[in-house]
Amino acid sequence: MKKILTLALTAALAVSTLAGCSGNQKSGTVNTDGSTSMADVMGALTEAFKGKEPNITVNYSGTGSGSGISGVLDGTCDIGLSSRELKQEEMDKGAVAHIVALDGVAVVLNPKNTVTDLTTEQIADIFTGKISSWSELGGADAPIAIYGREDGSGTRSAFEEIVGVEGMCAYTNEYGSTGDVIGNVASNENAIGYASLSAVDSSVTAAKVNGVTPSEATVKDGSYTIQRPFVMVTKKDAQLSEAAQTFLDFAMSEEAAEYIAAAGAVYPN
Repeated sequence: MKKILTLALTAALAVSTLAGCSGNQKSGTVNTDGSTSMADVMGALTEAFKGKEPNITVNYSGTGSGSGISGVLDGTCDIGLSSRELKQEEMDKGAVAHIVALDGVAVVLNPKNTVTDLTTEQIADIFTGKISSWSELGGADAPIAIYGREDGSGTRSAFEEIVGVEGMCAYTNEYGSTGDVIGNVASNENAIGYASLSAVDSSVTAAKVNGVTPSEATVKDGSYTIQRPFVMVTKKDAQLSEAAQTFLDFAMSEEAAEYIAAAGAVYPN
């Protein structure tokens, strides 16, 4: 339902652009690949971009941040998509980051869980296995099921780095997409996981962290601390095609802010 509403709103926002666009100035195909967490943002941006440049096709493949960055470096895609900051070794190979949005990483719980507010330290202790029962946090006397993303996921990298648990998480299960994490937390009363704030729906509860509810406002003002950038990645000294450069310029422009907001993320400026 959220995705349908997002697409409907995006289409409505793009109507005026469509009406005033003369079209036919540019053409081509732009291949983007990477973060699954950026799916809603990419959907909103590409739908709006069609109204400006109807003869440019933007393709999106969600294969994870790591493969998106690798793809742009080896030339298999025009623009990589990463839901984490670039690593130094990636930048050393020529990866260049263009931050198009900010996103909170929500700590998601089953709605039946009575624990709704966690400190960063408690979250770290849960994910490393130091806290193994919800009863230790005032909840049910039940073992905690820890769900997360697969190795190479931008959401996982961002979450683990921010919380300070890189390489130390005791996952019960690992999943290949944000949707899988949310779906499995929704079906297990004792589960905890993490997901892009823009992907959170009514099937799960987004926990407060250090007393702060994750929202667009608290991500933008910095009070919600588990957040990461949504990045479009290009390769240094590799000239983009006219079509790819046009799409990147649009995604980075103030005009894109309303579409990014419609997708549940935060325009960074």
